[in-house]
Amino acid sequence: MHAAENVDLHSHHAELIAKALATEGGHLSIGRGGFILWYGDGCRLLGYDPEPIKAACIEAGLPVIDSRDVAFDAVARLVIRGPMVAVGTPPDPPPHGPFSYVPLAAVAAAYRAAGAEVVNLPETAADAPSA
Repeated sequence: MHAAENVDLHSHHAELIAKALATEGGHLSIGRGGFILWYGDGCRLLGYDPEPIKAACIEAGLPVIDSRDVAFDAVARLVIRGPMVAVGTPPDPPPHGPFSYVPLAAVAAAYRAAGAEVVNLPETAADAPSA
């Protein structure tokens, strides 16, 4: 990769990170297969080298959920049983199931409880260890 291509890629990521920051539910999710930057309703960027974009997202203040160190079966349960993050769209009313859309904080709390690294998203009373 040439230096100019790297600058263009960084600029593109910065633009999408800014869109994610401006979008309710916008965040970066990282798993064993790479990353997904969620920046709008149905809008996402996928990639396989998460470290540069993770650092940029954390620096920008964007919520990051990194589940690479969580047991595979625990992540599979979270993904399969849902619910999903409402990105750029209103959350669904309860009850929530696998095909429901909920606020980012609810999904982040479940990942945090499973041992995932959650950055730039404060722990709520509902997912505090004493709750």
